[in-house]
Amino acid sequence: QVQLVESGGGLVQPGGSLRLSCAASGNIFRISAMGWYRQAPGKQRELVASITSGGSTNYADSVKGRFTISRDNAKNTVYLQMNSLKPEDTAVYLCTAEYRRTIIGSTLDAWGQGILVTVSS
Repeated sequence: QVQLVESGGGLVQPGGSLRLSCAASGNIFRISAMGWYRQAPGKQRELVASITSGGSTNYADSVKGRFTISRDNAKNTVYLQMNSLKPEDTAVYLCTAEYRRTIIGSTLDAWGQGILVTVSS
């Protein structure tokens, strides 16, 4: 079983910064992509940012210019640097990964438990 362990969440004031980390472990041959979703009260889950093993990135319009996603392929770890945080960024952030168990296996998905980010004065 593949596990995704998130860390780095917490309470921060508006304008502050946080860095989320997500480390994947288990029966993994290769992770093709990792990303971060978030779900806030009263809102639908949305994709915040994603990154492929080749380094291609994608961001939600609401976080462009403020958030940066990066990864360490050797560690199967993805990071989300969040700057200039706003109260609207308050949400549970969930890490996700697309991976293969073997070189000929099908692509599978894994999800973290979620980590809370609260932006408030």
